[in-house]
Amino acid sequence: MKKKILYVEDDPNLAFATKDNLEEYDYEVVHASDGAEALDVIEKEHFDICVLDVMLPKMDGFTLAENIRKSDKQVPILFLTARALQEDKIKGFELGADDYVTKPFSIQELMLRIEVILRRNNSGKPTPVQPKTNTVGKYNFDFTKLTLSINDSLQTLTFREAEVLKYLSERPDQVIRRDELLKAIWGDDDYFMGRSLDVFISRLRKYLSADPAIRIDNVHGVGFRMTF
Repeated sequence: MKKKILYVEDDPNLAFATKDNLEEYDYEVVHASDGAEALDVIEKEHFDICVLDVMLPKMDGFTLAENIRKSDKQVPILFLTARALQEDKIKGFELGADDYVTKPFSIQELMLRIEVILRRNNSGKPTPVQPKTNTVGKYNFDFTKLTLSINDSLQTLTFREAEVLKYLSERPDQVIRRDELLKAIWGDDDYFMGRSLDVFISRLRKYLSADPAIRIDNVHGVGFRMTF
């Protein structure tokens, strides 16, 4: 079955060329020309990945991503933008983006980024014979459903948040090097991925705060250690 891409781009020439090339690689591509149209489409259809331009009419890509995340924590998001500001990249990762490609880009680069994200997401999903709920301290952590629960409280995680928690919780009391964790989850350990990781660690600490026995400590100059 073809993988389905939501592609949001307001430049008609770039949109036509990129959509055409993606379809040549056997993807099904649904194009939207502005953020409002894209939000309407994603509420009606399921996609394997969303490729979003940042500078869009009616609703910018960051706002669109925020709205997507309200209803779907798992679908991968890749930003395309002509803006290369560090603050923009960090903001994109804070919103739960999986990758960020700066224009101008080659179709080969875009294809590789998409393939890596889809392959990583597929490999990260447990097979049907392996679903289980793990205990992390007093919490129940269901990686399959991307949920973290304690008593009557339920927190839905993004796919990346769940991956980070899974990696750390499966290695309690071990010092996990920052570069090891980055490469395991994102396949890269560059500066922007590192800033994104810090955001996810902060979120996980907040989500796990109802159990004071759970700690995710920074090991200065090395990485992290999770205890519970």
